[in-house]
Amino acid sequence: MPKNLGKVIINGEETAIYTIHHQDTAAVVSRVNGEVLPERQNLLAHQQGIMEVMKTHTVIPMSFGNVFNSEEDVILILEHLSKELKALFSQLENKLEVGLKVVAKQKWIDGLIEQDPYLNEWKSGKKDASDPALLYEKIQLGEQVQRVFNHLEQKAQEELFTPLFHAAESGKLNSIVPGKTILNAAFLIDREYEEAFDEKVNQLYEQWKERAEFKYSGPWPPYNFVNIRLRIEQ
Repeated sequence: MPKNLGKVIINGEETAIYTIHHQDTAAVVSRVNGEVLPERQNLLAHQQGIMEVMKTHTVIPMSFGNVFNSEEDVILILEHLSKELKALFSQLENKLEVGLKVVAKQKWIDGLIEQDPYLNEWKSGKKDASDPALLYEKIQLGEQVQRVFNHLEQKAQEELFTPLFHAAESGKLNSIVPGKTILNAAFLIDREYEEAFDEKVNQLYEQWKERAEFKYSGPWPPYNFVNIRLRIEQ
């Protein structure tokens, strides 16, 4: 039997969130009119629905924008992906995702630059960066700066990601924006050990707090650990 899970606003209209069932799996859906664009209100509605279901059930999160023509199409998807969904439910049962971004403090970066004679010479202004004759040296400068940040990223992976990976069910390194961010990771953890994992993050923060800022977030649906391609086959 369909289960009513409340209401959300999509495309400016209030619509019910409910379930469509196939055997022991259910899709959480809502009816929509027109194209569902990735606008703030629509994205919030999608996230709100997933977070609500997460409170009481194991969730396989689907990306925003999956729209089907009918409930029959949804049932076809559930039937077609039955084996894959069962395997995922087994892996994700009682699991949640948390995220950790680590941003190097400017003071730490400046200290590393001062330790490098070549970079320190440029930073101190002893060389004119606007001099065209120094083009080759400026290329070398950029390469040396990149090596410094590669070193920071490697250090963060070894001292932060690796111990947290071993404390979690799984972990994933995500891409970072070049510059100060030296780690962007997601971890899949068991709800039973959520407090212990949080404590591990706190311990690592105490070791790194003079060098970097931690942005620890969650719990989230395990998006980083689910990859499902939805399709209707004739």
